[in-house]
Amino acid sequence: MSDAAARSSAEARVVARTSVSTWEIFLQFLIIGATSFGGVVPYLRNALVTSRHWVDDKEFVQMLSISQSLPGLNATNMAILVGQKLRGVSGAIAAIVGICLPGGALMYAVGIFYRLHGDHAWATAGLKGVAAAAVGLILSTVVQLSQKSLTGKVDFIFLAMTVIAVNRLHQSVPRALVIVGLLAVVFHQLNNHSKESKEL
Repeated sequence: MSDAAARSSAEARVVARTSVSTWEIFLQFLIIGATSFGGVVPYLRNALVTSRHWVDDKEFVQMLSISQSLPGLNATNMAILVGQKLRGVSGAIAAIVGICLPGGALMYAVGIFYRLHGDHAWATAGLKGVAAAAVGLILSTVVQLSQKSLTGKVDFIFLAMTVIAVNRLHQSVPRALVIVGLLAVVFHQLNNHSKESKEL
């Protein structure tokens, strides 16, 4: 991305953030909560980064990292972080109510339906199809975010370390993020210090 394009994108985000109202935050997260199926992360990125320009990819990844490191669902944690960033306490409340309201109402109805018809073959097949689609959505978002977040070969090493820690060594996600995150911070600090020393 050129400098001019980057400045234009940054200006668009500033305008979008300063003009957003609490009601708009509520409506946007209500739509996300009502239309997101499976993994909600792709819908969050599309709505918040691509369409609304409320946050950029770097901020989105940072908020997602925080959301995954804390107890609770990623979607609700993200809603609170974004809402608070945009409009403070009122924005956080609007976002959390908006994203939870449609899902809560629909899950109540689905719970009743599943209790009555969950053992049918077509219901089981439908759930398997939704699960496969959810994995595909998450994978597509991972690819899009990695193109902008993973800028060096070493970043892929830290990515692999995180996957191995969680998937193979069965470490908790917060523990893996903290340990690998600290290693990444130390490495990049030392690397930046080395570059500055060479320039001097």
